[in-house]
Amino acid sequence: MAQPIPLELPPQDARAELRRRLEKAPVEYAEALLDSYELLQQMHEQGVFELLRGALGAKDRMVEAVADAASSGESIRALRNGIILTRMLGAINPEVLQCIAGAAGETLGCYDKPIIEPPGLLRLLSRFRHKEIRSSIALINRFLEKLGEQIHECSRAQSGL
Repeated sequence: MAQPIPLELPPQDARAELRRRLEKAPVEYAEALLDSYELLQQMHEQGVFELLRGALGAKDRMVEAVADAASSGESIRALRNGIILTRMLGAINPEVLQCIAGAAGETLGCYDKPIIEPPGLLRLLSRFRHKEIRSSIALINRFLEKLGEQIHECSRAQSGL
């Protein structure tokens, strides 16, 4: 039967290995070390370290100030509004939003201040012949209907009905 070959590794000194790597580091990483020293010097000249020391010394006051600001009514509303806007943008079909952006760019984007003369009543009525105008008005009308429903539901919920 085969006998196992004994494997005896000499114990390694972790500190000696670190010391060896540290001695080789300046040669291997000379350019990076020089860049780091230059960056440290620039940070020192700009007062970054004093700012950080001051921030660390005043950490309790900073935490209190951030907590007070975060618990204010405006911050809470801004956070809630951000979440609602994110959900709203997520619900919009990107192709529809692209159409809206394109139309806005073609209408408003090519002028410093758009100059649009209001059409006369007959000219305005004649534009209703175009299906694009009717489609846009139908879309706006549907939006306004849904907005009215939402406002009505919110007012009923607030009044307790």
